[in-house]
Amino acid sequence: MQFGFSIVGVAFLAMLFVPNIRWAKNQPQGYDEIAAHEDKTLLALERAGQVLTTTSAVVFVCPRGFSLPWLLWLLAALLLMVLYEVAWVRYFRDGEKLDGMYQPLGPIPVPIASLPVAAFLLLGIWYQSPIAVVSAVILGVGHIGIHLGHLREL
Repeated sequence: MQFGFSIVGVAFLAMLFVPNIRWAKNQPQGYDEIAAHEDKTLLALERAGQVLTTTSAVVFVCPRGFSLPWLLWLLAALLLMVLYEVAWVRYFRDGEKLDGMYQPLGPIPVPIASLPVAAFLLLGIWYQSPIAVVSAVILGVGHIGIHLGHLREL
C-alpha cells in the first residue's frame, strides 16, 4: 500500500460519475417512491462506502505499477468498468425506465450496482491496499443491498 495521487483512480471515478450525473438529472418515474423504503443501515453503509471508496481511489497508488501479475488486476477492474458503461448505455437506450436499472447483464445481477463495486474491489487489490478493499466491501454491502431491495420491491 502506497500513498500518492492516482490518475487511474480518477479515471475510474469519472467512468462512475458521468452516467450517474446524467441519471440524476432525469431520474426515472417512481424512483423517489422506491427510494423512500431503503433500509437505513444499508443507506449508512452505502454513504460511508462512497466516501471511503472515492477517497481510496484517489489517494492510493500501486507500488508495483504496471508489472505482471498486478497489471492483470487492473485490467480485470477496467473490464468491469467497461461492462458498467455498457449497462448504462443499455439503460439510456431503452428509455430510462425504472425497471431498466435492475436488469441483469448476462449472468450479472443488478449490474449498475454490482459492477462498479467489484471494479473498485479489484482496484483496491491492484493498489495492494486493505483500506481500499474494505472500503469497496462496505460500499458493496450498502449499495448492492439497497438495489436488491429495490428489485424485490418492483
